[in-house]
Amino acid sequence: MTAKEIAAIDQKLAQVNQRLKIAQMGLQVERRGNTLNLRGTLPPRPGSHRLRPHQQRISLNLPATTAGLKQAEQEAKIIAAQLIQNSFDWRQYLPVAGGRLSQMDLHEKLQAFEGHFFSQMAQSSSPASAKTTWEKAYQPYLRKLESIAQSSAQLHLSELIYATIQSTRANSRSRQVCCTALGALAEFLNLELPIALKTLSGTYSPSRTQVRHLPSEEQILEVYQQIPNPAWRFVYGIMATYGLRNHEVFFCDYGALSRGEPEAIVEVLETTKTGNHEVWPFPPEWVDRFQLREINLPTINTDLDRTTLQRIGQLVSCQFRRYQIPFSPYDLRHAWAVRTIHYGLPDTVSARMMGHSVAIHTRTYHRWLTRRDQQQAVRTALRQNGVRSEE
Repeated sequence: MTAKEIAAIDQKLAQVNQRLKIAQMGLQVERRGNTLNLRGTLPPRPGSHRLRPHQQRISLNLPATTAGLKQAEQEAKIIAAQLIQNSFDWRQYLPVAGGRLSQMDLHEKLQAFEGHFFSQMAQSSSPASAKTTWEKAYQPYLRKLESIAQSSAQLHLSELIYATIQSTRANSRSRQVCCTALGALAEFLNLELPIALKTLSGTYSPSRTQVRHLPSEEQILEVYQQIPNPAWRFVYGIMATYGLRNHEVFFCDYGALSRGEPEAIVEVLETTKTGNHEVWPFPPEWVDRFQLREINLPTINTDLDRTTLQRIGQLVSCQFRRYQIPFSPYDLRHAWAVRTIHYGLPDTVSARMMGHSVAIHTRTYHRWLTRRDQQQAVRTALRQNGVRSEE
């Protein structure tokens, strides 16, 4: 810019700031070189050690031109209103990958959300688990959102979110997961939705897994003999004996098994969906019955830079169908869980070995847990009654 152009812009800048001052906006536009900023008393930035609002700058990434000044004045009014309503959010103005959220189109916002998701998950989950969660529980619904946006350009983002949710089946698991994913997106974008998504998620409950027909121990033993491939027989036997998820079979330390240790503990590694945990065999005699001390895993791609936990799990399900096994891999896992209940194993221990919370364990296996507790209460009452009779 020439000195004359700078002088002309600064004159217009002074006029803008005079209008903002008269309107008591509490913000001023600044020119720093060839770009424009806002300056005013703002809440502390995320991660700041400051506790109270103080003088700060907001980078607008706008050119120091007449058009840029017009847009900067409009931004000042918007932010002033947010400050009055206590709804100002730094996330809209701090730079993320590719720019600022407030200036991004939908595709760019979704990309920024993906980066945010993985940075948040890195604090609590393994990279493989985060990748699986993203691809299974977030990406499908965000893609559907973007697809609806392309065919319905007249809809605002909040309307697109509701349209995406309505495209899933009511009271289904997919509806519930969709609400969770799009709710996280709305929170990231600081998007205030007129209808809370939790009111749309429906009545789906994992407890419906209780009605599934679980294979008996006799049926599990019988099917084992029908699998012709020794490596896939090993996978089947491990899942039946330890209640592992499909992909966990390929990410375990089998040292205790191969060394012949009596307890035959299997250690599920950190790279799995739920992280490191140890599992004991139930029933223990299946370790020898299925010849599990002879580790014999199928040769498949387990490089998580080139595949995912979900794809590995799908490969196991595919083999079950190939061998015409009359139940799913997860039926083996549920059968193992119910078996531990019949053995009287404490819920906290079973939940830990299954790699999920006690709350999920209790909700999923409520029917069997309730029956076990009732049986124990009845037996205790009968024993106590018998003691009193003898006295």
